[in-house]
Amino acid sequence: MRLLMLGGTEFVGRAVVEAALERGWDVTVFHRGRHDPPAGVRALHGDRTAPDGLAVLAEGDWDLVVDTWSGAPHVVRDSARLLKDRVRRYVYVSSCSVYAWPQPAGYDESAPLVEGASPDAGQTDYARDKRGGELAVLDAFGEERALLVRAGLILGPYENIGRLPWWLARAARGGPVLAPGPRGLPLQYVDVRDLAEWTLGAVESAASGAYNLISPSGHATTETLLDACARVTGGRAELRWTGPEVVLAAGIEPWTQLPVWVPPGSELHDMLHSVDVSKAVRDGLRCRPVEETVADTWSWLQGIGGTAPRRPDRPVVGLDPLVEDKVLGG
Repeated sequence: MRLLMLGGTEFVGRAVVEAALERGWDVTVFHRGRHDPPAGVRALHGDRTAPDGLAVLAEGDWDLVVDTWSGAPHVVRDSARLLKDRVRRYVYVSSCSVYAWPQPAGYDESAPLVEGASPDAGQTDYARDKRGGELAVLDAFGEERALLVRAGLILGPYENIGRLPWWLARAARGGPVLAPGPRGLPLQYVDVRDLAEWTLGAVESAASGAYNLISPSGHATTETLLDACARVTGGRAELRWTGPEVVLAAGIEPWTQLPVWVPPGSELHDMLHSVDVSKAVRDGLRCRPVEETVADTWSWLQGIGGTAPRRPDRPVVGLDPLVEDKVLGG
């Protein structure tokens, strides 16, 4: 298989490239040259947002292209139009954010989608940008040659958003840790390597259309995630389980100040951690244990000096130690 990866040097793109190389595929990485791609690929340089930025892709044939773009949809449109006659299948890593807000717990791929998205648009908001990207791929490749991977929360090595790295760093610092309850609150996420493996396998089996790609609800809980963080970092953290009403009363923002966590019974929890993924499971999704995701992410962090890379276009996550101390009665 010949893969063209648009990006391929960070997080999701890098995991896809590594999974393809492990399969023995021929991999071409098109990127801006800011980071080194994995060894063993053919690297092409260009800036998709610049005039003539796709010039190096004017020639060449591939079995598939994988695209993770999350900005202006017209960037995806331009790439898809350029490649439609020279690539068999276009994989767009989208997001469950494309569904109209709010959705009830258990929503699937048939749920209503955000309105106002266009493949010709400039950058607006994340949900409409991702939906616009989907529309751009569908316009150029049609439903039979397009695979839309609607990911939820993505964790694992190479994370450049900061969610799991923040919890690991906090656990490594030790001492009393504000652990938002309830302990058994079900979480949904996908290890970036499981996303990559499923995506390449889906292409091999000629899957098309939209798939929600995230672990089944309850694959992990807040307790199993934070226990794993405390354990792999040396056991110096003392998890202080705190009721959601106390956390919210302190003015702490779910999801951002306490990454991954959102209060039970909220619309946000239904949207993020109550998604129907039976279609992806039916078509081969396998999720590794949360302990493995946490341990491998910690090992990667240690290998790069302990500080995770951060995307400049995403908000900073994590809780101020003074706020944490105040809530815990310090």
